[in-house]
Amino acid sequence: MVKTAIAAGLLLLAMTAVAETESQEPSWAQLNESQRKVLAPLAQEWDILRPWQRERMLDIARDYPKMTPEQQQRVQRRLTHWSRMTPYERENARKKYQAYQNLSPEKKAALRKKWEEYQRLPEAKREALRRENPDIDTGLEDLD
Repeated sequence: MVKTAIAAGLLLLAMTAVAETESQEPSWAQLNESQRKVLAPLAQEWDILRPWQRERMLDIARDYPKMTPEQQQRVQRRLTHWSRMTPYERENARKKYQAYQNLSPEKKAALRKKWEEYQRLPEAKREALRRENPDIDTGLEDLD
């Protein structure tokens, strides 16, 4: 009975170690040169990203060569911006994105229209609006 419990415990421990190893792959060192080049802003944190996050980033790296130069620049700006965010800021960004995804198509269109109007304003006017509304921080000004 004791031997069976010990064997089961060792098996469970071995399975956990294998699962952890699998979830950690690929490590930064295992990425190829082109993947590391695209994902360079995430180099410092790559090895602690969750598996689903790594998969999404690898998808971006895979599609990167097919992108236009403008799309590539946008990806680089966004990855750099994301890498500089605190965990709290990232969680808020995820929540805002999820809230946006749950909007009706009409509300999404209205929000996009407002954003485009805001983007067309002179920088001085945008700054004034940000000062008047300090609670509204889109964090997107440098992304588009």
